[in-house]
Amino acid sequence: MKVLISGATGTLGRQVARRALDEGHDVYCLVRSIRKAAFLKEWGANLVLADLCDRDSLDKAVRGMEAIIDCATARPTDSAGIRVIDWAGKVSLIQAAEAAGVKRYVFFSIMNAHRYPHIPLMDIKHCTEKFLAQTSLEVTILRPGGFFQGLIGQYAIPILDQQQVWISKNASPVAHMDTQDIARFAVAALRLESTVGQAYDLAGPKAWTPENIIQLCESLSGKKARTTPIPVRLLKAVESFTRFFEWGVNIADRLAFTEVVTSGIPFDAPMDQTYASFGIAPDTISTLEDYLQDYFNRILKKLKELEYDKQEASKKRTPFKSTSK
Repeated sequence: MKVLISGATGTLGRQVARRALDEGHDVYCLVRSIRKAAFLKEWGANLVLADLCDRDSLDKAVRGMEAIIDCATARPTDSAGIRVIDWAGKVSLIQAAEAAGVKRYVFFSIMNAHRYPHIPLMDIKHCTEKFLAQTSLEVTILRPGGFFQGLIGQYAIPILDQQQVWISKNASPVAHMDTQDIARFAVAALRLESTVGQAYDLAGPKAWTPENIIQLCESLSGKKARTTPIPVRLLKAVESFTRFFEWGVNIADRLAFTEVVTSGIPFDAPMDQTYASFGIAPDTISTLEDYLQDYFNRILKKLKELEYDKQEASKKRTPFKSTSK
């Protein structure tokens, strides 16, 4: 199948592209920079230069495509912000796809989005779901709660480096999932007509609180975490302040997400029916324990090698002591 993937250079998108290629699809990746997407071309994907903020480029990008897997979302560094990229840009992509006669559309939303209409990103995701329902596209919606990959920078690296780990009190437990596993669901949806018109929450084998994740990292790394609680009131104050400035709107929109992760509502869902619908065996889904174990094993092995190399280099630099008679 000729598949266009948006957001293919991102954490999730690159895994979707890799999976689609492995399953023999003719993969095209919508990118804004050919240079930054060079690794996708090396994998065997075709690069399509386009921008969600440029409707003309989207009309050209979707021409001849049979399916789209939409993984794109605004990055914190994007000046345009989520209202431009995640709403206006997605509407343009969906309209372009419908006009071009694209058949299948797989959209990534967020678990529990409908519960938070006052949170910009959650509201935009939910509104996009409703917008897609009004089109002629054959749509499958996937709603992950969180990625394993995001936990490395948030917890694993600071703990290894003995840096502060910032945590929010009363944080909601989240059933994170490996992006490689999420990609399996996305690509499988392309061949499963039974998933058309359906929405699926994607949850990992277990929901974890920040405290649980920190304890796991401490156990696997052998290091004690230096944790500092972040008062939710402080984050709310910063959100209110930054929203007064044009440059701060994007920051404020993301800070508003704090309410979601401290709401106490778990980001978890039963998966038995979803596994059955996609033909994926539950025991093939990665666990956070195995994922972090593999990460720490690789990092600690690398650190030992670097320490050994450092010691060897030091020996070579040390001159022989001369003896005088």
